[in-house]
Amino acid sequence: MKKLGLIAGKGELPIAVAGEAKTQGYTVIAVGLEPLADKALSSHVDEIQWVNVGKFGKMIDTMKKYDIREAVMAGKVSKTLLYKSKITPDLRAVKLLLSLKDRSDDSVLLAITEELAQEGITLLDISRFCSALLASKGVLTKDAPSDQEWKDIAFGWKVAKELGRLDIGQTVVVKNQAVMAVEAIEGTDEAIKRGGILSGKDAVVVKVSKPNQDMRFDVPVIGLDTLKAMKTVHARVLAVEANKCIILNRDKIIDEAKTAGISIVGYAE
Repeated sequence: MKKLGLIAGKGELPIAVAGEAKTQGYTVIAVGLEPLADKALSSHVDEIQWVNVGKFGKMIDTMKKYDIREAVMAGKVSKTLLYKSKITPDLRAVKLLLSLKDRSDDSVLLAITEELAQEGITLLDISRFCSALLASKGVLTKDAPSDQEWKDIAFGWKVAKELGRLDIGQTVVVKNQAVMAVEAIEGTDEAIKRGGILSGKDAVVVKVSKPNQDMRFDVPVIGLDTLKAMKTVHARVLAVEANKCIILNRDKIIDEAKTAGISIVGYAE
């Protein structure tokens, strides 16, 4: 019997991953990170244990209790929890944080991966369980970007890739080949709102993977909240990296984009 440990953060991705893993014959045992993971996840997995997001030691102990040897991370765990939350990390989490050279996403996630490996738990590539959700190349909506918007996409792509290389964020908002906003710790949706307001309207949003993206973690994801943020500020185009960005609720997103006059593009150089 194949077992998969599902470390579940915020959003709909953990449910999608659980469904695909079960289709592949895995028994899915979830560690739902409180207060982030959706309580609805319980009905999509074989077993679930709820663990406070700061209790890293308990998370590992839970997976060892179920004799889990393979695991996958799915769902957002925002670093803002480190700065403005009342969550108290346990001793193992504190030791991990103190061992870091910095608190960039890659540093945190690689340290977690190494800790899991020391306990005999291998973190798997998430694309093994969501390949059907990856953005395909080309214009995904009926409406295509204008010539100027294609220029903005190409311009924003280079900026976003550099942003990713520096491990700051993965999203930029541009208009007329000028950067309106870059994503940092606040996340994609807030960056879209900020950049969209500065743009006035018709902003172009570009979301990419990092150069040499590690598909075990921090894979770019867009969902209905992304589209909602764009509609709020009347943004015009969403360009995501083809074959590297996950689109949740694709059919619904494309329908709503059509209604809102938003173009969605799977882009690759």
